Amino acid sequence: MQFVDEASIIVAAGKGGNGCLSFRREKYVPKGGPDGGDGGHGGSVYLVGDDSLNTLIDFKYQRFYGAENGRPGQGRQMSGRAGSDLVVKVPVGTTVIDEETLEVIADITEIGQQVLVAQGGRRGLGNIHFKSSTNRAPRKTTPGTEGERRNLRLEMKVMADVGLLGMPNAGKSTLIRAVSAAKPKVANYPFTTLVPNLGVVKLGTHEHFVMADVPGLIEGASEGAGLGLRFLKHLTRTRLLLHVVDVAPFDESDPVEAARAIARELEQFSPALAERPRWLVLNKLDLLPETDRETVAEAIVRDLDWQGPVFRISAIASEGTEALVQAVYRWLTEQRRLEHEDETVAEHEREMRARMEAEAVARAEARLGRKRKPRDEDDDDDFDDDDYDVEVEYVE
Repeated sequence: MQFVDEASIIVAAGKGGNGCLSFRREKYVPKGGPDGGDGGHGGSVYLVGDDSLNTLIDFKYQRFYGAENGRPGQGRQMSGRAGSDLVVKVPVGTTVIDEETLEVIADITEIGQQVLVAQGGRRGLGNIHFKSSTNRAPRKTTPGTEGERRNLRLEMKVMADVGLLGMPNAGKSTLIRAVSAAKPKVANYPFTTLVPNLGVVKLGTHEHFVMADVPGLIEGASEGAGLGLRFLKHLTRTRLLLHVVDVAPFDESDPVEAARAIARELEQFSPALAERPRWLVLNKLDLLPETDRETVAEAIVRDLDWQGPVFRISAIASEGTEALVQAVYRWLTEQRRLEHEDETVAEHEREMRARMEAEAVARAEARLGRKRKPRDEDDDDDFDDDDYDVEVEYVE
């Protein structure tokens, strides 16, 4: 199946049904009075997270999604039928952005999470609402209002705990194959990985985490070189980054300079993401003589002035991978515990995600060449039937 992680769609809620102008006409009941019923509310449009979807390809071929209109009211105080709501399934991990205001409407991160994206139109009132002691035969009704219509941009970001970062051919795909059941393409040339891959790393019956592998970066990616930065957004949901470095590149390039280039590109894409914990993973040590492995590894760590955790592995031979995944799982477990027990840690995580959301809006502004419109705080789309009782106008 083709991998599509961005799509633009149009959603239109249903129009409310018009109110009815009618008078009671029945034998032996002269001047029966008004009996026009109300129209029905228009249907609304909802997006709901579905774990059976992993791409936005369906929205590439169908871009318009409209809910049903409400039916008009009828005589004998009969209200029109309300329009049916439309529920559209999207992959879990989808961010919904209003293309006109650039407002982030919702971030769908849970299975079954339902978000209202277009409010149905209000029903019109029948003339029965406008009778009074001085106007016993009102001919006033109100029409149903139009439903909301929005141009939305959907951006899917894979849901993962750990993200793999590195140059093309650094061995990221080989690593995720070694520690999970994922089977991404592996070959001895750059840019083998063209789309993100997910793998579930299982350590025990109830011990697991999700790892994401994205296409490799090269220097100048922020200016569009290689595959660019398109897929880096899939790492914004991760809690931990594993920076995979090839210690023995086939082109004899400098591993230290390659690692620095990746760090620069990461900083240019998202300063908030660059602040995420990042561990150094020195890969392909099996290509070096055993007597030189430690010397080369220590030289890379020293030249990078690396202060965080360092792991020495050979993904293809599964050497050192078990210690790596065990350490990752322990760190993730401790991090979740701290977020649950320490409000300071939880607030820091919320602030981090808010910064990444703001950066996503800034990238959308740059792409579209315009600024986000301010939200009208007085525009309240919530309503219920009781609202109409205080809006009735009596006609003399």
